[in-house]
Amino acid sequence: MRDRAYALTLLRGPRDWLKLAQVSLFATAVPLVVRLPLPRLARLLTRAPRPRAPRPVEIERLERVTSLAPRICRPLVRGGCLTRGLTLFWFLRRAGVEVELRFGLDPSAGVPADGHCWLTLDGEPYLEANDPQRFTELYRLPLLASA
Repeated sequence: MRDRAYALTLLRGPRDWLKLAQVSLFATAVPLVVRLPLPRLARLLTRAPRPRAPRPVEIERLERVTSLAPRICRPLVRGGCLTRGLTLFWFLRRAGVEVELRFGLDPSAGVPADGHCWLTLDGEPYLEANDPQRFTELYRLPLLASA
């Protein structure tokens, strides 16, 4: 309960509250959305970015609110890289940032394998606290064009 109360103090005004509502609504649907077949999931989530890139303050707000949503809105919003990655991917693409969402496994982890999803921008990890280089990429959104 203290963690939730503290997380609420990190919201900085009406724009943060509005973004929290948007992020939480999307993040709540992630467990259902990921049950779709991958090609259908790709069509649903991938959208060409707007030509105008958002201001850094808008990206900072989105990242901060996305990290706070599981703390404030649990148990409806789950924590973890899948919820975080899909949510940031959805909102960043719509804001004009040409990010990719990559999914991979750590081949050295054994069985069960350690999986992760992460954002990249121009081929480099984006908004990631840890470098995901130990993961072997299996899939990415948007889908690469077929040759």
